[in-house]
Amino acid sequence: MLGRFLGFAACLLAGGLAGYLLQVDADLLGGRLMGVVLGAFLWFLVDTRALGRLQRWLAVESPDNETRHSGIWGELASRMRRLLRERDRAIAEGKVRLDDVLAAFQASPNGVVLLNREWRIEWFNRTASSHFGFDERRDLLQSIGNLVRDPGFARYLAERDFSGMLTMPGRDSSLSRPVVLSVQMHPYGSGRMLLLSRDITALQQAEAMRRDFVANVSHEIRTPLTVLAGFVETLQTLDLDEAERQHYLQMMAQQSDRMQTLVSDLLTLSRLEGSPPPDLDAWHPLVPMLAQLRHDALALSQLVCAKAGVPQQIHFEIGFSGDLSGSASELLSAMGNLVSNAVRYTPPGARIDVSLMLSPAGHLQFAVSDNGPGIAPEHLGRLTERFYRVDTSRSRDSGGTGLGLAIVKHVVQRHGANLSIDSTPGKGSTFRITFPVGRFRAVAQSD
Repeated sequence: MLGRFLGFAACLLAGGLAGYLLQVDADLLGGRLMGVVLGAFLWFLVDTRALGRLQRWLAVESPDNETRHSGIWGELASRMRRLLRERDRAIAEGKVRLDDVLAAFQASPNGVVLLNREWRIEWFNRTASSHFGFDERRDLLQSIGNLVRDPGFARYLAERDFSGMLTMPGRDSSLSRPVVLSVQMHPYGSGRMLLLSRDITALQQAEAMRRDFVANVSHEIRTPLTVLAGFVETLQTLDLDEAERQHYLQMMAQQSDRMQTLVSDLLTLSRLEGSPPPDLDAWHPLVPMLAQLRHDALALSQLVCAKAGVPQQIHFEIGFSGDLSGSASELLSAMGNLVSNAVRYTPPGARIDVSLMLSPAGHLQFAVSDNGPGIAPEHLGRLTERFYRVDTSRSRDSGGTGLGLAIVKHVVQRHGANLSIDSTPGKGSTFRITFPVGRFRAVAQSD
């Protein structure tokens, strides 16, 4: 400020001195005054020029403009340049933070929709676009109530009670493939709203499966327990002869075996689901496994066909005698379930073929075929579900628990194999486990 004052005084002094030196008449005072006025006018022009340069620099609003200014205007420009740079730095940092927040929202597995004070859409992530069918070019600044037309969601908005979640069908929901969303509005800022959505289809299906599983287990155990309780009461209250007592005791033993088998299968499933994957570096010879399967199949067939007196025709064909990697107990359980199912559900006198062969594609296939009653196409996709039975009464009479194919599916998946089922009603069924290359190896035969 002092420099500005001194500059102004210097201009006045220089103008007065110039007027004195250039004065030609006797009016010295008038010449000096004229010089002072001219000096002040000169200072005004210089100062106005500097102010104009500063104004033009401000119009550009670029802190990187390196135009230099002198005097008080230079100091003012320097301070403004520093403030502009700080402003631009703050804006850049704010933009980076905003981009990070939006990137986090974009990566969220939940749908995120930002609404303004009028509940119009300002931004949404890809998950929300999938949940509600939003289009970025079409639906920005559109009212959320006009785009999501579900009646339940409309009531949710109208009631304005956002303390709880709303369950509603998703955009692609259908009877064959239901999609269920959980949505909730959260107020934030000054009248703005945050809409969060989550796909809970898998959770609801898992909960339904859990309820069905508990109900099925309860039913499967309650039935033999009821029979056992009835037999115990009969033995306790009635005076029976030895033959009748033996008959009831035999029936009780059958029901006890049935519950024991059910519990054993449940424990097997629990172990498969909760245990780490099998060691695929452990190799097991297949010939002893097939021999064990053949022995068990013949023993079970004798029990199944005892009343009919007509044996089943069980044939084993082994075209591969190498090793298989994985868990020997799991593999034997899966193969044994397929063989025992064929024996139980194939009528006496029918044929059962068990084979272990290399396919034309070089894969190893374990197949169990029968010429029994077959399975209708509508049941094939659900055969590996727990407790699913094509014929409930027939399955229970044969001693099945409804868990065998579920165990097979888990074992097959844990060993990287594939389970396929082909069946024609009235002609029979084929269950096939296909092991990929790398899960089996040939063993050289000794001389």
